[in-house]
Amino acid sequence: MQAHSPASPLLSLPGAVAAEAPDEGVAAHYGDLFREQRALADGRGFVDLSHRGVITVSGEERLAWLHLLLTQHVSELPPGQATEALVLSAHGHIEHALYLVDDGETTWAHVEPGTQGELIAYLESMKFFYRVEVKDATEEFAVVHLPAGSITDSPDGVTVRETPHGRDLFLPRGDLESFAAANGPAAGVLALEALRIEAHRPRFGLETDHRTIPHELGWLGTAVHLQKGCYRGQETVARVHNLGKPPRRLVFLHLDGSEVKLPGHGAPVRLAADGEEGRQLGFVTTSARHHELGPIALALVKRNVPVDAELIADATAAAQEVVVEP
Repeated sequence: MQAHSPASPLLSLPGAVAAEAPDEGVAAHYGDLFREQRALADGRGFVDLSHRGVITVSGEERLAWLHLLLTQHVSELPPGQATEALVLSAHGHIEHALYLVDDGETTWAHVEPGTQGELIAYLESMKFFYRVEVKDATEEFAVVHLPAGSITDSPDGVTVRETPHGRDLFLPRGDLESFAAANGPAAGVLALEALRIEAHRPRFGLETDHRTIPHELGWLGTAVHLQKGCYRGQETVARVHNLGKPPRRLVFLHLDGSEVKLPGHGAPVRLAADGEEGRQLGFVTTSARHHELGPIALALVKRNVPVDAELIADATAAAQEVVVEP
């Protein structure tokens, strides 16, 4: 995995506290986590995601070429239409997640921090005779997120990826500070993560491990097109979808609010009836403190865990909500 982007200049804003892995380089929060969450939920402010990798693909054959490599149907992707896509291994395990938009001349994607180098190496190895140019644009462009409902104008000439969850701007990196000055308040990545968990949206590297397949996370609905073939791992996707069930499923957890410490990524999930010495049935993928729901988490558990079972995450009592049906 390649080095992360340089630290954001917005870490110099008042109250900024630097985020930890995997979000090093931007602010976790600016001094008031719940205020920042409420602002985003109300459609106000922005989130600095300038640590994320940015990749561009240009050339007249770019969409036809990407269509062969990605899980999503992109051969006729209209300009300005946002989509998500995955790169899978030959066995169907998730290797990359891309958040895409095409502007009519170039396909833009942002990816998890530090993963762009490995992804570009894979894409370069698959160019063959296609007339495409793949570029790491991370040093030139910074991703900035505007929440759903925001009335902030997108700057002229900036590529925008608009989704039901908000707008992602591919902003020239040199414009980051002036944009922040004009469009605050800034919200940290912890606020955005809490809203992501609330929405049951998986994130590569947190909700995934080396053997995760898309079915386990509900990514079939947003990042995989089931009527297309011609991509690595497609056989596994089709076989599990048509003939079987995935071995694990994503769940949403309401955590006991009396606990001071949140269970971290990788914390074991067990049946509450078995206690802390019981058999591990899964693990916490992400946890957060939500401004309305209190402590919440996503977890990946074995498919056969009863949907009404009371769980414990590490030592914290947890009530589950179904995200992916067993």
